[in-house]
Amino acid sequence: MHTQHFTAIIYKEEDVYIAECPEVGTVDQGTTIEEAITGLKEATRLYLEEFPLPEKSPRFVTSIEISYA
Repeated sequence: MHTQHFTAIIYKEEDVYIAECPEVGTVDQGTTIEEAITGLKEATRLYLEEFPLPEKSPRFVTSIEISYA
């Protein structure tokens, strides 16, 4: 069994919380943040059991500033 850390992005849309794992592409939702994260963990685990990730190069997270009208 492998253990690895992934990013979870959580945001609210109307009455539900959306949880996304950008490294894998999995998404789940819940009426609470905890429910969304629990669903995301399960969805990601099931995905990785079927489609293991290839070796990855280091990733960097930064922010960018955009001006728009």
